[in-house]
Amino acid sequence: MAFKKEEEIIIEPKDIFVGDEDAPVTLMEFGDYESEACAKAHEVVKQLLTEYDGKIKFNFRHFPQTKIHQRSMKAGEAAVAAAQDGKFWEMHNILFKNRRQLGTVSLKLHSKEAGIKNKKFLEELVDGKFGWQVQDDLKEGIDRGVKEVPTFFINDELFTGKPTFDNLSKSIDLAIRRTKRKTQERKRA
Repeated sequence: MAFKKEEEIIIEPKDIFVGDEDAPVTLMEFGDYESEACAKAHEVVKQLLTEYDGKIKFNFRHFPQTKIHQRSMKAGEAAVAAAQDGKFWEMHNILFKNRRQLGTVSLKLHSKEAGIKNKKFLEELVDGKFGWQVQDDLKEGIDRGVKEVPTFFINDELFTGKPTFDNLSKSIDLAIRRTKRKTQERKRA
């Protein structure tokens, strides 16, 4: 009698959000944990999540710039591994805070700080268990025309311009108005 191996379900980055799940606006970033520009954008996103509480939800997608940031791929894998323990956002914040210490041993230490209980974390990281999920993000980013990091999308529309609080706020406000208008039109129809 053959035993069927149980299929493991992996939580994908595309399914991980912070903010109100029913928010009218989705802010998506393609980024890299070693990038200074992404670290600055990370601070802006934290501000936006506070300012637009209940109005936006945020999704971070991995776009490792491996030619200039050799550790960004493994950092992305570590974030996906953390997601399996329900600690994606804790790890995400720690990775940005420690973007100059993203070697494998450091990632293991960061996982403890994030509260990850998985005893196989380091082994899975070394084995590249979550590499496909990071590669899928990278491929989707390329398909969407992402060339550099950070790149933002607001309700699936490419945000052009510098990702400052003011610039992103203006685009979010516009997206909120559009969503309200569409909702009102549907109610009238």
